[in-house]
Order: sequence, then C-alpha cells, then structure tokens
Amino acid sequence: MTDMDALARAYARFVALPWAGDLAYPQRVWTVVYPPRDERRLRARLAEFEIATTKSGHGWRQVDVTDAFAGWLGRHPYRDAYFEEPELLSGAALEDFDRYVQEAVVAALEDPAADENTAVALVGVGSLFPFSKVSRVLDGVGGSVRGRLVVFFPGERDGSNYRLLEARDGWNYLATPITDAKDAL
Repeated sequence: MTDMDALARAYARFVALPWAGDLAYPQRVWTVVYPPRDERRLRARLAEFEIATTKSGHGWRQVDVTDAFAGWLGRHPYRDAYFEEPELLSGAALEDFDRYVQEAVVAALEDPAADENTAVALVGVGSLFPFSKVSRVLDGVGGSVRGRLVVFFPGERDGSNYRLLEARDGWNYLATPITDAKDAL
C-alpha cells in the first residue's frame, strides 16, 4: 500500500464519522497533510476523496487556487509595472492578493449547494507560496464555513504546527489533521 492509499483510506474513515454541527470554525477545517513531492499523485486521486465524501452521505465542492496568482496579477491595473519591477509587489499589493484568494474560497463556501453537510475541498494551496500564507487565507474565510473546509496541504505537521512545502516557518493552527500515519484518525 502506498502513502497515498493510506491517506485516502484515513480520509474515508474520517469523513464517514458523524459531523457535529456545533463546532467552532477551526474545528470545521480539516487539513489533509501529504509530502509536497506527492502533489501530482494527490491530484490524480482527488476523485477518490470526493467518492469517499459522497459515499458517506455528504456533498462535495472543490475550489482550486493553483492559478489564483496569475489570475489576480493578470487583472491588476499595475501588472505591467510588476512584471518590469517585481520588487514593487509590496505588502499592500499582496494583501490585495490575499483578499482575492479569500473571495474565491468564500464564494465556494457560500455557494447554495455548499450547506452544513458539504465538504469544500481547497486544492492548490502550494501555489500560494511565496505570495501568501495559507493561514492568512483561512483567517479570512472562517465565518463562511458551514460544513467542512478540507485543505489539501502539501507540507508537514508537527503537533498543531504546519509548514507549507516544508519551506518556511509554520503556523500554529487548530484544524483537524488527516495524515497517512498509522495512528491517524
């Protein structure tokens, strides 16, 4: 059995558990943690996660932020200046990018088809690096999570500390982790 098989099985077991409705926002977020080198394997098998979700009686919606930076920059009024001088991409400009990503995630979470019985899968968060942090995106969408927000997270977890792409200091987050570990939920 591969690591991806174990991860898909751990997710299937977890999504089949009863969903409590009275949870705080951080408890409604699940992080499916996998090594960054397995990004393509995970994407090739996303349908298995969807099938496990619907088989357990829940809805599934997916939002992919892989191309978010290109979409944001392509529409930005100062895009030509940013291409000529990338150092002009200041903190304020990147805060605008954070809002752009948050709006895309909120749109999926607030879609009428995404109710309290729906898992909204967030994929492509590795592409946010180095322009944004997953923690900033999650902080901006909290009030919109009705069911579960499933963040497919290419990185590592140590306790409640997450590191995206194993490349930067992590952040401490209270989301429920799902891993391929034998002791996974």
